[in-house]
Parts: sequence; C-alpha cells; structure tokens
Amino acid sequence: MTTLDTGAATVAATTPYAWPFDGDLSPSGTAVLVVSPATVAWPSGVAASFADAGVEVVRALSAGGVRVISVVTKRRTASPHPISTAFTPDITISSPGIDGFYASQLEDFLRGARITRLVLVGHGLETSVHSTMRSANDRGFECLLVADACEPLDPSLAAASVSMIEMSGGIFGAVGTSAAVIAAFSQGSTS
Repeated sequence: MTTLDTGAATVAATTPYAWPFDGDLSPSGTAVLVVSPATVAWPSGVAASFADAGVEVVRALSAGGVRVISVVTKRRTASPHPISTAFTPDITISSPGIDGFYASQLEDFLRGARITRLVLVGHGLETSVHSTMRSANDRGFECLLVADACEPLDPSLAAASVSMIEMSGGIFGAVGTSAAVIAAFSQGSTS
C-alpha cells in the first residue's frame, strides 16, 4: 500500500476556498464517502462519466491509505451504483434517511477513527450527497464535494446544488474536480 506525505498541501482550484483549509492532506484524517441513495432510473449516457470519475477518485485515494466508506441512504431497491461496485469499502454504513448521518453509525465511526476531512462522491448530488455533506459540515467535518464524481438525479439541478455549497464563502464546504483531487493526493505519495 502507498501512503501519503503529511506535509502541508491543498487540492488545486477548489472553490470557494483552498481545501482543506489547514493544508493537511494526511490519509489518517481523511475519508472518501461514496454516497448512494435508493437506486432510481439512471439518466442515459450520463451515469458512466460520473461513475468513472468517482471510481478513479476512490482508487487513487484508497491506494494512498485514505479510508473508503460506502454510505447507503434510505432503502436499496434496485441494482447497486457503478461506483460502489468497483471497489471494496473499508466499511458500509446504512441510513434509513436521505442524510447518511441520520440514525446511522457514520458520525461515531468517523470520530472513533479520528477522521476530520471528507471527500464526497456518489449518486444523488442534490439529494443524498448534498444532505450528507450539509450534515457533515454541521458536525464540524471539513468537506470537499468532487463535482464531476457526483451524479445528479436531475441534471438541471446540478449547477444550483454546487452553487449552494459555495455560497457565503463555502457554507457547506468546498468544491473540486476529480483530476485535482487525484493529483493533490498523489503528489505526496511514497512507496
């Protein structure tokens, strides 16, 4: 397994601020949340690009020692999300609500593992991903949404969902791209 250098660094070109704010990209305090709600009909031609970006983020960060947490929201009634079938998570946490923290063990697990930074990818940008990110921020976690690795249920709501995160100086966290996240976490890697 590769581990990452703990030197000060941030993910390039995140908005509205440099993420993480403290310049600490160490794997021990970081987790990737792969959020997936009860599965709904997939938008044709769109799902593959979001899933591919999410898989790349998960694989790169996992190879660097970052924990991968699958967060399944509500009930799962259909086939699994393509991101979640492409890796084996360190843990899977289920929530009966849209928010991954609702009535789940997610916060207890994160606190117990001393994880303070969350990178979010998944399905349901404007629902499960967004709600989980807002709750994480309210609980004091430093959050980064990987916009091109979060598939919206309704593509017309994607821009507004991202804008809500960025408003007021990053009220719910920061937003970045899969390429920038992979590059940032790969720069400090050692064998």
